Amino acid sequence: MTRLKQRWSAAAEKWWFAASWGTLLKWIILGGGVGILTGTASAFFLKSLDFVTDIRLAHPWLLFLLPLGGALVSLLYFKYGGSSAKGNNLILEQIQAGNEPVMLRMAPLVLFGTLITHLFGGSAGREGTAVQMGGSLADWFGKMLKVGPVDRRILLICGISGGFGSIFGTPLAGTVFGLEVLAIGLISHEALIPAFIASFVGNLTATSFWGITHLHYPIGDIPSLTFVVLLKVVIASILFGLTSILFSELTHALKKGYTRWFANPMIKSAVGGVVIIVLVYVLGTRDYLGLGIPLIQDSFTGDVAPFAFLGKLVFTSLTLGAGFQGGEVTPLFVIGATLGHALSGFLHLYAPFLAALGFVAVFCGATNTPIACFLMGIELFGAEGAVYLFIACLVSYLFSGHTGIYTSQQIGISKSQFTSFPQGTTLAKAKLLRKKGKDPS
Repeated sequence: MTRLKQRWSAAAEKWWFAASWGTLLKWIILGGGVGILTGTASAFFLKSLDFVTDIRLAHPWLLFLLPLGGALVSLLYFKYGGSSAKGNNLILEQIQAGNEPVMLRMAPLVLFGTLITHLFGGSAGREGTAVQMGGSLADWFGKMLKVGPVDRRILLICGISGGFGSIFGTPLAGTVFGLEVLAIGLISHEALIPAFIASFVGNLTATSFWGITHLHYPIGDIPSLTFVVLLKVVIASILFGLTSILFSELTHALKKGYTRWFANPMIKSAVGGVVIIVLVYVLGTRDYLGLGIPLIQDSFTGDVAPFAFLGKLVFTSLTLGAGFQGGEVTPLFVIGATLGHALSGFLHLYAPFLAALGFVAVFCGATNTPIACFLMGIELFGAEGAVYLFIACLVSYLFSGHTGIYTSQQIGISKSQFTSFPQGTTLAKAKLLRKKGKDPS
């Protein structure tokens, strides 16, 4: 009997070993394929984005075509977009429990729409475009290979991770972002290896094969860990979290407001473009148009206006609220970095140091992805300030509450022991319950 058990145990170990190798090889192929697709798409997008940005800067009069460009993109989405108009939320819904196809047309639509936004001066980012292209390409790839529902879900996560990792040059953050963004407080470990492969290959494809380079910023001197410094970092991080709430809620409110005021999506975007133009001339600056990369650079190596974070926040919310295409993450980087710089004088801390904390913490509060944001901080700024980066992400995550830029993100585990949510509650549903004055639990 003992010998039989030993033989059975040895056979089981061999089977497990062979199955593990089979699973690994399978996801090297599938995840690697998604990584190549997303990395190539991100590289094309980044090169195109630099091209249209250079054109806009060389020809300031293009700003006056922003209403026309917005109307054109809205027309294309109205006629051909279908469910693609949901953007990142569509990808999240399909991963969570959906059986609706993520159409391949989402990739060229969001690519064209985002380039139009940046060509004519809208304030938007690039992560949304990368994630949507990644999701649509991953779903198409899965259809070609006729994968089952479980593998399809994992491939969609790979699309998010590959798109995110390759667009920012942060493969570790990209891996965890795809796993962490689905539900607050939960991480989908079953997709850990595939997501890493997709993110790693995607970043490698964009950088090594297509020659994409990513910006890195100097964090400067790291202060010694003392009670006073720790208290100042916590205070700043609370403000970072509250700022992320302001951005998320203002953007959602403007989306609803524009839709309520202008039923026609083309008119809505055209009016939104006019509002941006008027605001540019009222404030007398174009600093808040486009990605806002110069503002980030100034936050680390120069000087920025004390309320630059608020300017970028308002311009981005107005742009996205009116239906223009583009992401939120790079503007969130700008908002966080400029706010950190502004707080440096008040808190008497080194400006680049606080700018780095704000860079990741505001993003964290808006996306509810503390581990991914912490890893991004390590990849972009180095490990010397790891403790401060982690604290900033955790505090911002807590104080941002159950809000965020992705309304289809589910609340897996509540941030507070005093509040509970039914299983499957999304941020949109949680907000509706709060508005009606009902206890979420």
